[in-house]
Amino acid sequence: MKPLVVLLVAFALIGGGTWLLAGQPNFRWAGNGAMVVMLLFTAVGHFAFTPGMMQMLPEWLPFRRGWVYLTGVLELAAAAGLLWPAARPSTAWALLAFFAAILPANVHAARIGLDYQTGQLTGPGPRYLWFRVPLQLLFMAWTWYFGLHLGSLSR
Repeated sequence: MKPLVVLLVAFALIGGGTWLLAGQPNFRWAGNGAMVVMLLFTAVGHFAFTPGMMQMLPEWLPFRRGWVYLTGVLELAAAAGLLWPAARPSTAWALLAFFAAILPANVHAARIGLDYQTGQLTGPGPRYLWFRVPLQLLFMAWTWYFGLHLGSLSR
């Protein structure tokens, strides 16, 4: 829920800021900028809640701490790539693959009832998937629309 709020508030603020500065909102800038802010927000979680996030990964996976750190670094790199217009299309494609790749970890966390912030099994459980899966699809659609589609219209 928090990443969605961050995404939408950042979109409104950036869109409003571009409207105030340029007389019209720049939706491509607002959409990509909002995703950047959301990625920065979620990347911090990889470093602040590492033990809990490690539990999102299956026990048979080696180097779970390293995977959590790596995915945090990948989110930071994607945030930087979305800001650079020349890298935006390839970053958006990579981000689409990333969002698809991390969905199983979210499914696993929901199945075991994990609260990744505390590392306890007190989370909302499988009912959380009714929110998380559509949210992941929204992130993917957002990335495609603002990172790829709107960019292709301006060429």
